[in-house]
Amino acid sequence: MAPTKVLTGARVVLPTGTVDDARVTVEGTRIAATEPGTSASPSPADRAAETVDLRGHWVVPGFVDIHNHGGGGVSFAAGTAEDVLQGVRTHLHHGTTTVVASAVTGDLDFLARHAGMLAELAQQGDIAGIHFEGPFISPCRKGAHDETLLRDPDPAEVRKLIDAAHGHARMMTLATELPGGLDSVRLLVEHGVIAAVGHTDATYEQTVAAVDAGASVATHLFNAMPPLGHRAPGPIAALLEDERVTVELINDGTHLHPASLQFAFHHAGRDRVAFITDAMDAAGFGDGRYMLGPLEVEVADGVARLVEGNSIAGSTLTLDRAFKRAVTVDGLPVEDVVAAVSANPARLLGLSDRIGSLESGKDADLVVLDDAFELVGVMRKGEWAVTPQLA
Repeated sequence: MAPTKVLTGARVVLPTGTVDDARVTVEGTRIAATEPGTSASPSPADRAAETVDLRGHWVVPGFVDIHNHGGGGVSFAAGTAEDVLQGVRTHLHHGTTTVVASAVTGDLDFLARHAGMLAELAQQGDIAGIHFEGPFISPCRKGAHDETLLRDPDPAEVRKLIDAAHGHARMMTLATELPGGLDSVRLLVEHGVIAAVGHTDATYEQTVAAVDAGASVATHLFNAMPPLGHRAPGPIAALLEDERVTVELINDGTHLHPASLQFAFHHAGRDRVAFITDAMDAAGFGDGRYMLGPLEVEVADGVARLVEGNSIAGSTLTLDRAFKRAVTVDGLPVEDVVAAVSANPARLLGLSDRIGSLESGKDADLVVLDDAFELVGVMRKGEWAVTPQLA
């Protein structure tokens, strides 16, 4: 059995707020205790533990990414099981201890077969489930999806993908204004799958109807949907104003202006924002040519765009970069950022009893950051994936 680990001296972000000079005790795969102060006399168990002095550092919960297409040079949407595991490891080294694998638009039979493979990885605990982004999206807002493969959301076809995921379908992005959209939302909700509004050309009124039918997530808010207008407010206003909706934000400095990010936080509040990466193969890997589904992507200076059409094609973001940017560029409180990268997505997935916060009994998933918010350590289920190298 692995020795007890005691992390001392750090600023630890808990659901109740930030505690300075705190102690986190890890036993096996779980958090045994989080306590304020390190001045108490060590117990016999403490003296036998592996102790790490983290003074001058932050300890925050492991990051949870609900929308991620790959990384480390490989694709979750089309790669082998080994490819997916390589991508998971890449994001783990950037602090993401829980990841949902996102598909992109493709042939329905291929998507079903690929979902079966991803479901096996979810059963093993390597990923937290599957997100289907497409093919049931609007050709008007297709982004980096192959228009020839798009289709209206037929509930029978939606059910085919749900079944193919063997209980591990977590979310599906739909243009809910399309024929069959609202019935598909209801079907997803009945089967415990999150219905997300995205890649949509919906009006304000159509979006309200989708949320009333059970849609509860805005897929990368602002992107791949009509802009906010003063006469035609569109989906953005409807999604921001409704307390039943969690809004995804891609905080990479390319997809969103800082003012848009702050606008979303102001209107949705800290408990309804989830930072995502929408990462593709190049995340954590580098510039070059890649495939996103059947479409070729050029990544230059860290920005991914389709070779044909120049549309933004996902991101090369990792959540440690999103975290740092949120604090140092956007000026958000650390506690709000922790909610957006950990607590909120964990709750959305129905996993907040196990992950998303540093509380006794939960999985020992945590990230260590220095005082400049650079990642220096990652622990998943009590084992260091990135061991802090401290002076």
